Amino acid sequence: MGTDHNAVWVVAEQIDCHLQSVSLQLTGQARKLADQLGTSVEAILLGDNIEDAPRQLIAAGADRVYLGNSPELEVYQPEPYTEIVVNLAREHRPEIILIGSTDMGRELAPLVAARLKTGLTAHCIDFVLDKEMILEQRIPAYGGLLSIICPQKRPQMATAAKGVFPTPETDDSRSGETVVIDIPADLTGRIKTLEFIRVDPEGVPLETASTIVAGGAGAGDNDGWKEISELAATLNAALGSTRPAVDEGWTELETMIGQSGKMVSPEVYIGVGLSGEQQHMVGLVGARVMIAINNDAKSPIFEQVDYGVVDDCREFIPELIKKITAYQEKQVTC
Repeated sequence: MGTDHNAVWVVAEQIDCHLQSVSLQLTGQARKLADQLGTSVEAILLGDNIEDAPRQLIAAGADRVYLGNSPELEVYQPEPYTEIVVNLAREHRPEIILIGSTDMGRELAPLVAARLKTGLTAHCIDFVLDKEMILEQRIPAYGGLLSIICPQKRPQMATAAKGVFPTPETDDSRSGETVVIDIPADLTGRIKTLEFIRVDPEGVPLETASTIVAGGAGAGDNDGWKEISELAATLNAALGSTRPAVDEGWTELETMIGQSGKMVSPEVYIGVGLSGEQQHMVGLVGARVMIAINNDAKSPIFEQVDYGVVDDCREFIPELIKKITAYQEKQVTC
């Protein structure tokens, strides 16, 4: 298989030798784009003891995987990772590069784009090829979708978060090529990760929660936010938020759902004191039942949910908690 100078690339990511799901999801999207362009899908994967990971990418749609397998690359290091990706891109000249909007990707993507002197669109929720076969990189904006293109520079670069695209069906019979790249012995950077200290999040993880209670600016203050948090705890639900709640300091960034936050797929979503801005709502991928509580009957949130309650959440939530608690206690005694 010869080098394809207009391939669609994915910069894949591993943590603790485990390929991240967003890498497979982007590989599936890259496959769709490459089929329309009549080209190949290629991935870059850097790490240590990851010899088996390329097979997963090939099964998901990649034709070639550039594998950097070295102890120096075990954990993400910004400068060495940037150097490797940039050098490969300059040599092989891909048409498109897709990167996951993860902690790593949000740093690596702009570093690579700056070195390659090309554009970058972050937090995309869709990719479409226009009539000229230029990539439309779609993001929520102005109450709709905004398509951003990079018609002059190459590669066209974009990031997308985990859960924006479905994980593709894998085909273990697919054939592909793994190209082991040489890693310079003196590849170092000014910044080096010495240790990862993992902290388990409190409460129910957003990504796997079947029920999510999300709060917004309508909470009003810390006391109002505590009531929303109490509702989530009462329902054994995960606690989510919008950008204003994070900016006010009521909650942590890790709770934010949406374009620049997390993508979630709950069975039940309850939005409290939020207006339904698209930047938040795009983070809800396939929620089955959606409920909103807002004191503004004209709020856009009511056009997007299955059930709505028009009331002041500061007054409604405490009463709702009482009703739920009484019901739960009754169920225990039955």
